[in-house]
Amino acid sequence: MTKDNEENSCQITPNTSESIDSQSPNMTKEFKTDGSFNRQQNRFTVPFGDHSDELPIEAGRYRLIWCQACPWAHRSVIVRNILGLDKVISLGMVSPIRPTLPHVDWEFSLDEGGVDPVLGIKYVSEVYKKADPSYEGRPTVPVMVDLKNNQAVNNDYFKLTNYFETVWAPFHKENAPDLYPKTLRDEIDSLNDLIFHDINNGVYKCGFARSQEAYEEAYDRLFARLDELEQRLTTNRFLFGDFITDSDVRLYATLIRFDAAYFTAFNTNRNLIREFPHLWGYLRDLYQTPGFGDTTDLEAIKLHYHVSITIFQNKGDTKILPKGPDVSIFHSEHNRHLLSKSKNKFLINE
Repeated sequence: MTKDNEENSCQITPNTSESIDSQSPNMTKEFKTDGSFNRQQNRFTVPFGDHSDELPIEAGRYRLIWCQACPWAHRSVIVRNILGLDKVISLGMVSPIRPTLPHVDWEFSLDEGGVDPVLGIKYVSEVYKKADPSYEGRPTVPVMVDLKNNQAVNNDYFKLTNYFETVWAPFHKENAPDLYPKTLRDEIDSLNDLIFHDINNGVYKCGFARSQEAYEEAYDRLFARLDELEQRLTTNRFLFGDFITDSDVRLYATLIRFDAAYFTAFNTNRNLIREFPHLWGYLRDLYQTPGFGDTTDLEAIKLHYHVSITIFQNKGDTKILPKGPDVSIFHSEHNRHLLSKSKNKFLINE
């Protein structure tokens, strides 16, 4: 993955660029001259590991900050829970509704007194500024905070799940699944890169585009990739066969938000996911798996993408909260197990 792509965000904006100055202090400057969206780089990318120049792996030392609406943060929480790391990495949660401030931020308004009970802060930007007082980018989630100094130490959402799956292995629960098998890592990495560019970030390229050409290019790439994965899943229960891998987690985080948010908010309106027979069955299969559906809050997703302020401040437009979707449909029969010879969804190393 290139440096230009290493950043996360859950902010949204419709394609109304004609009336908004891209250099306004109330708007992100993450656009190329052709109107396409170009993510800011991650600021804190020191890896976790055992070397002196890496972040030490210690139980109880870090707090993971997330938002239920954010796909980049959601996938780190899914992996954390599946692997049993919830016992050693605490979790803080910000509201899906952004605060009205001169800058874009996340706030702990869901907690008593509007303050994170462990960090004692109101806004995510506080741990960014404490780590780097000169930081001027957007404070993003997920972010790992070192509880020894309450500073942000890693917001590298692209690699965070891989750290959880590998160097955090000493703290995995008994019989934890292998989401990142060594024999498949090169293939997983390659597929993850495609999923990132065309789907995970692809929906944002559609929604954030400030030119018709940039929007249509991202739109075409998004649905071409979804068509490709639809075909791949005609004979495979999961992306790499019988078992769930890191790639499935990454794809799920976008698919679960697609119909409720991206289809309308980001103009990704060629097809709903439930109109792809195999992707729809696949999505329900994952949703019904512990770690996936039980960490998914569609109400928070809708609130963020349809009601919350975005990368624009004080736009003053009317916002409507969609009534759907009907959550009960995620519990309908999927029959995906018929594609697999194994009764288990996860690969367990004996």
